[in-house]
Amino acid sequence: MPIIREILSQQEFHLPEVSGDARGMAVGVTSVELLDACIRLLDLLHTPQDISFLGNLIQREIVFRLLRSQQGRHLRAIATLGEQTHRTAKAVEWLRMNYAKPLRVEQLAAMARMGVSTLHHQFRSLTAMSPLQYQKQLRLHVARERMVNDGLDAASAAFEVGYESASQFNREYSRFFGMPPMRDVKTRRMAGFAAAREPQVDLGD
Repeated sequence: MPIIREILSQQEFHLPEVSGDARGMAVGVTSVELLDACIRLLDLLHTPQDISFLGNLIQREIVFRLLRSQQGRHLRAIATLGEQTHRTAKAVEWLRMNYAKPLRVEQLAAMARMGVSTLHHQFRSLTAMSPLQYQKQLRLHVARERMVNDGLDAASAAFEVGYESASQFNREYSRFFGMPPMRDVKTRRMAGFAAAREPQVDLGD
């Protein structure tokens, strides 16, 4: 953020303001210049001794070209919202670290030093969802990984991530992932097993 604000102070960008109903994610066409800068940044991996100096310069160029793009207004809005964005990011991080705990939006807003309606608006601007939706998706993704990787059954995974009802977990899991927990886990494991058994092609000599 400091680099973005510095560039904004040094260069004038004629960009339209972000509308009040802006989503937390935007998609645009990548310019040749932006893609070239990204490729040059990756190419520094071949010359590690140049990274400390050229890496910072190329990163600044990438930020500059992002700000010049059609989606630059979104980046500028995040950088210039200042204190509210910082406090909202802290609320997001708290949810990531405490997804299994009961969520009281009023308490989350108080922690972020905002009103409830302001928190909802700022939270949607950053994540495209409400705090409750964000928590639910975190819980479902973590439960899925615990079942696939650690062999937990659906009920154990549900309680571990904070659900008080296994039936509610099953309903929300099926709605979000498209199938019941154990069927989804079985499908993912079979796909992983099939991928592991695919013959490896030697591209060497």
